[in-house]
Amino acid sequence: MQVSRNGALAVETEEPPSSEAPFAGQRGIGRRHPYWNHVPQEHWEDWRWQRQHAVRTTAQLAELLPLPPEQIPALEALETKYRMAIPPYYFSLIDVADPADPIRLQAVPSVLEDAHDSTVELDDPLEEDKDSPVPGLTHRYPDRALLVTTPVCSMYCRFCTRKRVTMDREGWDAPSRDEERMIEYVQKTTQIRDVIVSGGDPLTLPVGKLRWFIENLAAIEHVDVIRLGSRVPVTLPQRLFDPELIELLRSAGKIWIQTHFNHPTEITPEAERACRALVNAGMPVSNHAVLLKGVNDSVETMRNLVRNLLRIKVRPYYLFHCDPVTGAGHFRTSMWKGMEIIEGLRGHVSGLGVPTYVVDGVYGAGKIPVMPNYVLSASDQAVILRNYEGMIFRYAPDDRANDAPPIESTGVSNLLSGTGGRLMPEGNARMVRRKQHDSALPIVDADAANVASAQAGSVHPGSVHAANGHHSAAGAVPEAPNKTAANSAAGNGATAAAATGHAELAGALANEAFNSVAPAAADTPGAGKPVDDANRSNGEAKPSGARHKAGTNGHKPAKPTVRRTTPASNRNRLDRASLAPLANGHADGPHSEPNRHHIQEEQLTLLDLPVMTPEGLKTNNGRRRANGVGKSNKKET
Repeated sequence: MQVSRNGALAVETEEPPSSEAPFAGQRGIGRRHPYWNHVPQEHWEDWRWQRQHAVRTTAQLAELLPLPPEQIPALEALETKYRMAIPPYYFSLIDVADPADPIRLQAVPSVLEDAHDSTVELDDPLEEDKDSPVPGLTHRYPDRALLVTTPVCSMYCRFCTRKRVTMDREGWDAPSRDEERMIEYVQKTTQIRDVIVSGGDPLTLPVGKLRWFIENLAAIEHVDVIRLGSRVPVTLPQRLFDPELIELLRSAGKIWIQTHFNHPTEITPEAERACRALVNAGMPVSNHAVLLKGVNDSVETMRNLVRNLLRIKVRPYYLFHCDPVTGAGHFRTSMWKGMEIIEGLRGHVSGLGVPTYVVDGVYGAGKIPVMPNYVLSASDQAVILRNYEGMIFRYAPDDRANDAPPIESTGVSNLLSGTGGRLMPEGNARMVRRKQHDSALPIVDADAANVASAQAGSVHPGSVHAANGHHSAAGAVPEAPNKTAANSAAGNGATAAAATGHAELAGALANEAFNSVAPAAADTPGAGKPVDDANRSNGEAKPSGARHKAGTNGHKPAKPTVRRTTPASNRNRLDRASLAPLANGHADGPHSEPNRHHIQEEQLTLLDLPVMTPEGLKTNNGRRRANGVGKSNKKET
């Protein structure tokens, strides 16, 4: 390409350049660089104007961006290796005062592209050319084929895997014999169901040639899906303001769009308009992002990106690890960074917004999913899984009975081979919300519920618990030993409330039946008072009546007895005050703030749920077995 010192360009076969010379200016107002502030809106929204006025030379860049003078010769040399074209619209998204601006990094050449510190960078790292039975077509997967239809892009990404293709300047206005051969290969290869029309960018093709590709592919009966891979919605959305183009894509009936947003800044009103035009015409739009150092290699940026993509009806589909292509080594991150980002998305944003992190393998290996590990261990009977919160739990994948007797163990081994059900990190936000929900229960008259119980029959407490909005399985509310009349009354009231459809009432009474059991002896001084771990750690002696763990200091655990949570004169009446201490851990007396951690452990003891604490992992299995509770092999929920 011939470039003069003042930035004027010779006429190319791609499109005519602008003859106007840009001048220095401050950062653009809104989404326009000052140089283009005078442009009428109708021209700004014209994709032809945008392409004609694209920034194509280092000399133009130097007028629009502050460039170190010593780098200019090296940047000019890069023009002969890899093309540059930045539409004014996309250029205006750059913060010209920030050399590390994420839009600038993607579009503006860097001297780092010529620094080859690695021996793994390749011109064709995916070996697409080797899997090409006819020129321009890659057939790697059994039922998919990729067609390179043009070397032209609306903006040339500095990390592009197909840099080698974009330097091919052969004519493209009329179908070539090679392009006809691509269509013929798809026609005769009946196992191909999905064709990816790529480039370059196929939406830069003249409408006539694009129509030729789409109509010929849509007419092939065994082709179910035609995917157009295009960055036009990101870098030149004005192209999709054209109703003729939208109608052409819609009429094929098989078109899906794969686009390529990498940073939240790219999601503008113009980009939203373009994507919604595609969606409203019946074409699903998915996003292929590339993990790029300095652009989107943070959890915060990726959360912002995927949430905004969902807002404009674009589904995050892939997050690619940056390919080892020549000149893009400075964009590559560790794979741990990609897994960190997925860890920060899964469970924290809608599942619709979590892409699959993949490595596109060298040697033509194809896409390899690389995800965090959620399977921690396994046996013949169960697997140990973890969720995004860090909760570790036992899961039975089938309905086989567990014939193996439980063994004495702790931690993950206890979940797998013992009697444990789950390990929950301390301070879990979801558990806090559950407590807050329980503390806000309304006043309930258990006597009235007991009348309904006699009429409605019995309902298992686990059903009551589920009816109250909890997601545990039926039977999750434990049946405590030595249940007293007060406990039975609350439990019967809960069953009646559930049977009559009063879910909130049922949950309140079920909680009352559960909380009325205290793991302390009635005849022991200080019964029912939890030990203050904070005082214990300060060297203060434990209360003489405090409960000890099984096998600790030779003491046997005391038998559980009833702790009255309501006055004796009103034992069957439940109000918020009686639930608040256990739910929130901040009432007077034994439920005061210093005892909040211990209260949580006591509650989990009754549920046979180990709790992770800053001091280490505490399990309750020994205590429960010593108390004679929960000896069955039934999985804990």
